[in-house]
Amino acid sequence: MAPFENWIDRQIREATERGEFSGLKGEGKPLAGLDRGGDDWWIRQKLEDEDLTGALPTSLSLRRERERIQEVLAEARTEQAARELVEDLNARIRHSHRRAVQGPPIFIRTLDVEETIAEWRRRRRS
Repeated sequence: MAPFENWIDRQIREATERGEFSGLKGEGKPLAGLDRGGDDWWIRQKLEDEDLTGALPTSLSLRRERERIQEVLAEARTEQAARELVEDLNARIRHSHRRAVQGPPIFIRTLDVEETIAEWRRRRRS
């Protein structure tokens, strides 16, 4: 008995036979990012690849800022300036916790100011 082939499977098989999937980026390689953890690794990669930082909802934008805080602090000339940047981000994160957001809510922890500044100092010395 021949196995049942649905319409979608047939479309994929025929496209493969025509060579329409040949030569695609990453062909024959495992999907990148599978080891990054989290269910949203693919969207983070897409946003990074496409440089879509301005298109992010506030909660995702804040999460991204939090992840990259040391890159931002690298530009700070003084500890006071670095501290103000961290405190400003924390204030915006706390503000986002108090208002309704579009889409699923994403909780973002505030940064420990002293710990973040200590890391900033360490990086400046190296």
